[in-house]
Amino acid sequence: MYNAKSGVWSKYLDNLHKIVSPTTYSCDLCSLTHGVFFEKKLWRDFRENSTVEFIFMYKNDFLKEHSSVGLDFPVILQKEEKGFSIVLEANELASLGSEKELIELLNLKVN
Repeated sequence: MYNAKSGVWSKYLDNLHKIVSPTTYSCDLCSLTHGVFFEKKLWRDFRENSTVEFIFMYKNDFLKEHSSVGLDFPVILQKEEKGFSIVLEANELASLGSEKELIELLNLKVN
């Protein structure tokens, strides 16, 4: 789940924030997987060629459907029979320096 809101206006403001003040941008997952305007190629290639199905949601859309008790966003979850398990927490995502590190960690945790 991205720590961002869905909607055209929110996306515009997010992109503007990435340009004006990238160090204060609040979604580490977005920063790892996307540039200012587009999804990063290495990430896109990984996602498209993975055997894992990825579903991406913005925070507000996720919260409409699910309880967020104890979740800090952004977060990567794995769907299970009875809910979700946490794959990567917000602090783990914040510690990563590149999409390559994210991909390596996901390969260790999910595959």
